[in-house]
Amino acid sequence: MMKLLFTRRRHIGSWFIRFVTWSEYSHVDIVLHDQFLIGAIAPDGVVLHNMDDRLAMASKALVMELPVQSLDDAKNFALSQIGKRYDWLGVIGIGLHRNWQEDDKWSCAELAAMALNAGGQRPFDSKFHNRITPQDLLMLNFEKRKIK
Repeated sequence: MMKLLFTRRRHIGSWFIRFVTWSEYSHVDIVLHDQFLIGAIAPDGVVLHNMDDRLAMASKALVMELPVQSLDDAKNFALSQIGKRYDWLGVIGIGLHRNWQEDDKWSCAELAAMALNAGGQRPFDSKFHNRITPQDLLMLNFEKRKIK
């Protein structure tokens, strides 16, 4: 099972993302194991970070577990993206039609969705999605558990 950590903060950027996506959460990370996460964070891009630090900044948090055919493939894909830029265009211009599967830069939700694809779980038909947001991932029908 692949785990995703959804969070929100008391921050203007978090509020903006929640407002334009009608979501309770503004950010999603891929849980590598109980202490480390990988995610796309503005302005740093794709980074590895500590779960305790992310939870300390969060005002709310939720974990979702999703079945994948290969957890190793999903995690290895995410790890191979470390250092890629943050997808400002995809976040600022949420209504723009950018191919979220281009691997030159990522938003948090785009990275999580592509890691799912790499692991063999393809919940989105790319022909009908120009963007992926944390809310899109939250709407998937998999087990969720609030942790904060």
